[in-house]
This record gives sequence, C-alpha cells and structure tokens, in this order.
Amino acid sequence: MVRLEQVDPEIAKALRAETERQARNLELIASENFVSEAVLEAMGSVMTNKYAEGYPGRRYYGGCEVVDIAEELAIARAKELFGCEHANVQPHSGSQANMAVYFTLLKPGDTVLGPNLSHGGHLTMGSPVNFSGKFYTIVPYGVRKDTELIDFDQVRDLARQHRPKLIIAGGSAFPRAIEFKPFREIADEVGAALMADIAHPAGLVAANLHPSPIPYADFTTTTTHKTLRGPRGGMVMCRGAHAQALDKVVMPGVQGGPLMHIIAAKAVAFKEALTPQWREYQHQIVKNARALAEALIAREYRLVSGGTDTHLMLVDLTNRGITGKDAQETLDRAWITVNKNTIPFETRSPMVTSGIRIGTPAVTTRGMKEPEMVRIAALIDRVLTNLGNASVEAAVRGEVQELTSKFPLYPERLK
Repeated sequence: MVRLEQVDPEIAKALRAETERQARNLELIASENFVSEAVLEAMGSVMTNKYAEGYPGRRYYGGCEVVDIAEELAIARAKELFGCEHANVQPHSGSQANMAVYFTLLKPGDTVLGPNLSHGGHLTMGSPVNFSGKFYTIVPYGVRKDTELIDFDQVRDLARQHRPKLIIAGGSAFPRAIEFKPFREIADEVGAALMADIAHPAGLVAANLHPSPIPYADFTTTTTHKTLRGPRGGMVMCRGAHAQALDKVVMPGVQGGPLMHIIAAKAVAFKEALTPQWREYQHQIVKNARALAEALIAREYRLVSGGTDTHLMLVDLTNRGITGKDAQETLDRAWITVNKNTIPFETRSPMVTSGIRIGTPAVTTRGMKEPEMVRIAALIDRVLTNLGNASVEAAVRGEVQELTSKFPLYPERLK
C-alpha cells in the first residue's frame, strides 16, 4: 500500500486496521467470507477502468474485446458450476439480482408470495421498507410453530387464495435445507412463476450438499460472496426461454455499466469452485456448522428448528433473558463477530431481536475444523453467561487472538 499511504494515509490506515480486525477476530457472520488473494487481485485490477454497457459481442462502447473474455469466462463457469441454461453475471448485488427477476416477470401491484422476513426471508422478498414491498402486493408465508420448518400447507393455501404471479423460495436465515420441488408443484397449480434465492447456500448447492433449484425454478438468484467465496456481487440464472427478457431488464432496465473488475473476480471464484479442494471446503463448512450447533445445544442454547443442515444456525436467546442486540455487542467486544437476527414469531423489533445468526464459512476458510468449533461454542457461552463483564470479555479476547493466530489470514498484507 505504498502508493495509497502516500496519496491518502487516512484510508490506508483504515484498510490496515480492517485487515488486522479480520485477521484477529472470529468471523461468524453467516453472510461473510474471506476471498482468495487471486480474487482480491482481480477486484483491484485495471478492468475497473472499462465501461462495457451491453453484453459480450454486443457492447455500446468500443474497446471491449478483452473484458468480453472475462465476462464470457464468468458465464461459462457459472453454467458449468450450477448446470443452468443461462447466467447473467452483471448484477451488482443479490438485491439487484432479485429486482431484475421482479422486473422481468411483474408489473407494479402484482401479487408475490414470499417468505416472511422474521421467518428467514430477505428484505427483497416483501419488506415494506424495500422496493419489493413498495411496488408489489406481498403475501408472506412462514414456518410451522412446532417444527420451525417451512409450512407447505400454508404456502399452498395462500397460493390458492391469492393466485400470485410469482412465488419465492429461499431467504437469508433458513438453517435447514430447502426442498424446491414442492414449491414448483404449488406454482404450477396456480399458474405462478418460481424464483429461488440461494444467496446463502449457493456454495453448498454447487457442491451437491444442498438441493438444487435449477431443475425446478424459472429463475435462480444468488450472491457471489457468501458460501461461494467470491467478490461481493450478484447473479441470475434462468431457463433459456427467459434469457433475452432477463438480459434486457438487467441492462438497460435496472443497471448501466457492469463492474468488469468484479465480473473478472467472479470468474476467478467460479474457477476455484470447480476444483475438488473447494468442494471439500464446502463439506467442511457443513461439518463445522453441525459441530458448532451440537456444542451450543450441549450448553443448553435453543437453536431454531433444533439444529442446522447448512452453513448457519439461529440461536434463540429468549430462555437466557438476553436480546440479540446485547449478545452481538458483548460478543463483538470479545472479538467474536455475529449478527443479531429475528427468529420465527419474533416479539422484538428488528433492531433488538431475540436471536443471533451464526455461520461457519469464514472460519472454515481459515482452516478451522470441528475441534475449533467446540472451543468457539465455549467462548461464546463464557461471554453470554457473563453478559457485560469486562474482565471476561478481556480474557476471551486473549483466547480468540490465540486461536486466530494459529490460522492466519492474509499474512502478507500484515507485514
């Protein structure tokens, strides 16, 4: 960072501090991960300089023959990775990927059946503060109170009653695997399109560790930075019949020039994801999540749905008398990073919540395995059992740093 330190020492200092924080802390936010040095190089490349509105071979600007190669590689690798007929790799985020599907299929006011935000859904699936809730008529479905699994009887009844144009499967806080075939059957019965949002389990889907929506969904959206371990961005996959309409919506419908440096980084991440080593990494994510969940349950924490099939778990802190907000803040002071999260049938506000969401992709990237998960559960328990105790937080910080130092992150960047 020699040049950056000369040009902007304040930003250079902030970047250094963030590198140190990521290396030092236990990163347990389920939607975060650590990209490879190769992905970082692509993101910081000269492709950031190039405008490339349009698609490979059909650009509005000249000089795109090289960036076309990067986008074509990203598309081809995405199709191979997921077995889809068409992939658009230009969306800047998962939210814009979802917006592109809405705009491809719907008109303002059309009815959408999607997962309730507090039951595991996402802002773009109908939150009133989001474009989805502002532009469309949203009918939310949830999970069963007894099992905390998706209530397909409710989904079917609501679909028959409201006849939605679009049904959404997926979300940001489902700890259990989602079966897409029942959604397809319900969509066919009422004449709806089906969109699957696999932003969270996309890596598991690619590694055949989670059911794939590709055979069932008309559109499948994902981010590229969670379990996929790529750059921050989005992607839409669809059946060939929808390809032309989707591409027109992504550009010029909701976006202008694509971020070619990010698309190049997506291509790198997809290439990494096609290797046996990456698939073994996905297996370890799941094994680590189960080990961490079991260790928390052994310490009498209640997990939503009783555990996890994926990379994440929801911890209901109600029986501990702790809010999600308090848990997040005290764990953060102990250098354990989680996020407060609503739980099904939530009674508190989204800014307070009754639970926390925990995920294993980032710690697995560092090389941690099941024994470390047991230790992490013990550290979490020490902090939450002694809520607000500064001496306990300080002691745990020391143990966290001891643990993370054994699994270094970006060591060359800390020299």
